[in-house]
Amino acid sequence: MAYQALYRKYRPKNFAEVIGQDHITKTLSNQIKNNQISHAYLFCGTRGTGKTSIAKIFAKAVNCEKSVDGSPCNKCDICKNLSNASNFNVQEIDAASNNGVEYVRELRENVKYTPVGCKYKVYIVDEVHMLSESAFNALLKTLEEPPAYAIFILATTEPHKIPETILSRCMRCDFKLVEIPALESLLKKIFADSKITCDSIAINLLAKLGEGSVRDTLSLADMCAAFSNNAITYETVIQCSGTTDKSTLHELALSVVQKNSKKILEIIHDFSKAGKIISKLNKDLVEYLRDVIVIQTSENYMKILVYPENIIDGMVKISKIATPSNIIHLLQKLSSLEQEFRFTTNQRALFEITLLSLLEESSLESRVSALEEKLKTMVLP
Repeated sequence: MAYQALYRKYRPKNFAEVIGQDHITKTLSNQIKNNQISHAYLFCGTRGTGKTSIAKIFAKAVNCEKSVDGSPCNKCDICKNLSNASNFNVQEIDAASNNGVEYVRELRENVKYTPVGCKYKVYIVDEVHMLSESAFNALLKTLEEPPAYAIFILATTEPHKIPETILSRCMRCDFKLVEIPALESLLKKIFADSKITCDSIAINLLAKLGEGSVRDTLSLADMCAAFSNNAITYETVIQCSGTTDKSTLHELALSVVQKNSKKILEIIHDFSKAGKIISKLNKDLVEYLRDVIVIQTSENYMKILVYPENIIDGMVKISKIATPSNIIHLLQKLSSLEQEFRFTTNQRALFEITLLSLLEESSLESRVSALEEKLKTMVLP
């Protein structure tokens, strides 16, 4: 059998297997149990948070003959038939590539035909915000007066692009970013089942790099497993993800707080020479400095930050040199660069200028502070 990517192999098959979206799965399962099913749903949320997976589960659950607590049994004939991608009763439409009015007209004609062998026909329209204005207008009539056997699930990452007339006719479900502990728990379960070894620090880093997306997390885990021959380590994740090594971030952050401009330029030069992306270095430096703030402000930082001891020691060192206000100022300046990087042709120069200007600001503040202290001791005539 051909190899299946982890995010496909471990796609949830019922509501209980979905992580991080309890507010949605509970609502949908209760609707099924109480026979209060809506005719149209809008699933909103960032990529990889379970919109399509839950839509497919819901399509089986509303038709399942032996539903278990509002979730599909996955054992009856209907569940097995609906699991087939070519089944006529559940149709997935990619609005990104089929966004013209002619496709919606075809859908409207298709809706007229009753489901075969089950109660409902479910239409899952992915990336619905990509539909043209005329296509939305054509869809509106169907959403206003749908057949009793038709259910529409509109999935989107950009709900603000959908006309109000469509939004008002759908039950809206907002998908959250999945929290790091939930992603860690999922990774541990999958690694154990797939016979992949991975230490806890590497699992934590994978979960952080997934940024709340289950699919992104599992895709990166897949790549790390292939690279390391199923023996993932912290260093493996660093190499595969392109994340900046914490030792580099420590040296750069330390050079900034110590106002060592020469060292700053050397680190950026070596980083660029290695063919790495400056915007990624900036993003990782922001995350590193954020962790320094955690150390400065929380007594329980060891529970919040999951890093090897030597990395924590480096952060503690910086936290003792710079004040929280200094770090916050750095974070404000570096965070604003993320937008500016999009409009520059020379990210390296912009990053260098920003860091060096921060040193100048710091130097000026020090001179002003020294002058203020001197004035306080002066005796005026």
